[in-house]
Amino acid sequence: IRDFARTQYTHFPALPPTVGGRHHYSNHSKIIFYEDRNFQGRHYECMSDCSDMSSFLSRCHSCRVESGCFVVYDRPNFIGNQYFLRRGEYSDYVSFGMNDSIRSCRLIPQHRGSFRVRIFERENFLGQSHELADDCDNIMDRYRMSDCQSCSVMDGHWLMYEQPHYRGRVVYLSPGEYRSIRELVHSGITLSSVRRIMDYC
Repeated sequence: IRDFARTQYTHFPALPPTVGGRHHYSNHSKIIFYEDRNFQGRHYECMSDCSDMSSFLSRCHSCRVESGCFVVYDRPNFIGNQYFLRRGEYSDYVSFGMNDSIRSCRLIPQHRGSFRVRIFERENFLGQSHELADDCDNIMDRYRMSDCQSCSVMDGHWLMYEQPHYRGRVVYLSPGEYRSIRELVHSGITLSSVRRIMDYC
């Protein structure tokens, strides 16, 4: 995932809405996908997760987020490079760092309450570990951890970044256990900073 102009972040296991709970899917979240650049060609309006855009469009080269926050992926089934989008117009998929057509997307639910994540230095919850309740702009400097390869998200939705200070590729994490974060992006990414997803449009 890329953090575009500080507006892009990244999610995985879907969470059902809860009545009176802390996770909430806005009824007004909507993203519109277009086959061609500059919002041209056939379009598809989406207000929830979509695991395979090819079911609706042969390709997707631009999009417009009318409300809410979404993560888009360059592969079906919510894998591959990930890109966090909030309200705005994205006239060309290349403009936010994507090298190919948008293939799937997730709606990020709102979260009300505390944030907690436990990060581990190695896969399968091994090695040094630390519990975080707020943002960390440099995992190496704060915890002397050279990498973060697995984690357990207890509360809230988080973005992990390839570089310190919330830069580079991003991985979106919802509550759940991740034995190998690298499997989410299918690459040897090193994760160096992490922050909470707290803004909703």
